[in-house]
Formats: sequence, structure tokens, C-alpha cells
Amino acid sequence: MKTCVIIPTYNEAKTIGEVVRDIRKQNLDVLVVDDGSRDKTAQLAASSGAAVLRNKGNLGKGASLIRGAEQALKHGFDAVIIMDGDGQHLASDLPYFIRLATYSDSGIFIGNRMDKPRSMPMTRILTNRFMSWLISKIARQDIPDTQCGFRLIKRQVFEKIKLTTRKYETDSEILIKAARENFRIESVPIKTVYGLEKSQINPLIDTLRFCRFIIREIWTTQS
Repeated sequence: MKTCVIIPTYNEAKTIGEVVRDIRKQNLDVLVVDDGSRDKTAQLAASSGAAVLRNKGNLGKGASLIRGAEQALKHGFDAVIIMDGDGQHLASDLPYFIRLATYSDSGIFIGNRMDKPRSMPMTRILTNRFMSWLISKIARQDIPDTQCGFRLIKRQVFEKIKLTTRKYETDSEILIKAARENFRIESVPIKTVYGLEKSQINPLIDTLRFCRFIIREIWTTQS
């Protein structure tokens, strides 16, 4: 299975170089989509072995993810793996995603941190459990960690669904719309490293945007 790792980034100069080098050690192609960073994220990613796309401004994680996926599919990849650029996701988990995807008919393989969430901040544990319950209900599949951004998505999924969001809610939109197209979603136990990384999510604006998205999806499901 020809697989490309896509990393949407924004001001990740401190970590992106090491992240890319760890992935390249596994002979995987890496595409970094730099979302208008003000630091040297793009330059360090390129010098570490990644192909780099640069957005003209800060368009959002979803917009970067979609742009990266379109580029990967254009170059004939069978699947993409989405990872964060801040070092939370470990390259050592990549073979598990690829191995499962090679022998399974599922369309999406998503990381699951919730079996052993001891290192996860309590606020994240509570938020993740609630959101995973809610999105699982909408998708009508059991997805223990819907908020995990570490995931493998096969090209058939992108070819079948149409994404309308461009910010952080895109991660959830992919799951819901894939489920509606009868793609099965599998979970993959992963390790996650929590350090001093700073979330790019705006607590007010992104929460309101996400609530609006969820209300729309619930309405669509019931209509």
C-alpha cells in the first residue's frame, strides 16, 4: 500500500525537523502543509526530507489537511496518514496503521489514546470521552477516541466524501461522512507524548464553530 504521511503545521519549528526525520527513517514519503507559519517550520521540514506546501495565510487545519490529501491522491498514493507536527504522535506507531490497513477493508484507522490515558490532562480526558460518545452516536459506530488526529485514511474515502469545513472540526466531519458512506472505522492503540506543546485551538471561537457543526450534523442525521 503506497502511503504518504501528511503533517498540517503552524509554527512547529521546535519539533518538525525531528518528527520528519523519524518518519523518513521508515522510508515513508512525508508532505508537510505549512499553514502560514511565522517561524522556520517550512524550511526545517524541507531540510529534514519532507515535501512542503505553503498556504498563503493561516487557513486552518482542515484546509491544510484537505490540500495535502488532494496532492497525495494526485500522485497516486493509496492512503494518507495524518500526524501532528508537535511531537505528540510517534513515528514508531506508523507500522501498526499500515499493517492493519493492508489487510482490512475498513476505510479509516484512527488512533486510540483512551485505553491508557494516564499521561493525558484530565480536561482532555473528559472532553474526549464526551465528544467520542457524541460523534459515535452520530456516526453509528463505536469510535473510542474521535478527537485523535493520528489516523490513516484510504483514498476511496476521500473520493467518496465532500468536505465543507476548514478548521479543527474537519477531523470529525471526515469520520461522520465516511460512516454515512458505509466505511468502517477501526481504532488503533497508540502512545502519545504530552509535553509543553501549546494548543492552537481558540477556546471560544473554535468551540462555537464546532457546536454549530455538530448541530448541523445531528439535524442531517435525523432528517
